[in-house]
Amino acid sequence: MADLRNRILQEALFLFERNGFHGVSVNEIVQKVGTSKGGFYHHFTSKDELLFVIHDTFITYVLDKAMVADGSYDSPRQKLEAIVQDFVKVFDLYKAHISVFYQENIYLKPEYETLIKKKRDNFKNIIIETIGEGKKSGDFRSDIPADITGMAILGMVNWTHKWYKQSGPKSIDEIADIFVDLILRAVLETNTYHHKASAESISPE
Repeated sequence: MADLRNRILQEALFLFERNGFHGVSVNEIVQKVGTSKGGFYHHFTSKDELLFVIHDTFITYVLDKAMVADGSYDSPRQKLEAIVQDFVKVFDLYKAHISVFYQENIYLKPEYETLIKKKRDNFKNIIIETIGEGKKSGDFRSDIPADITGMAILGMVNWTHKWYKQSGPKSIDEIADIFVDLILRAVLETNTYHHKASAESISPE
């Protein structure tokens, strides 16, 4: 049963990405999957719920990872590094989900949009609170506003969906290291920071 649910999700992802949410019917999805409408409605109450689940899957992933980091590290620096690493990797793990999200999120029903927004806000707040903790501990610069810095991180990493290609010259892990390097260099109190994404690896030469 779980396999059928996953096959419905995967086929819907492909069809929504190619034809748009309103360009795909439940009939088309079940025909492609090779199941019945009864099979579809056993797992999803509607096409609208299916769109919500596609959105919710990757947002839940990044929120869960951020909550794990929040509870695992006392150091704000280590916490922020872990959050950013997992945040960047979601653009590889859930590439199709995110593509459909940016393409079709305007069609989310209000009740589903509220649920998604709550999770997005929770994730944003963890990042902002981590920066605030770093300022209090003296690890992060005291002159940076936590809220604006957090939004800047979100904006920078979210833009990855516009340019990231799985066939590109750098792996998602390498890209995550570069993001961590850039962000920590910007927020740390000292300029003596060194990270495994070294200056040589990000040099334009």
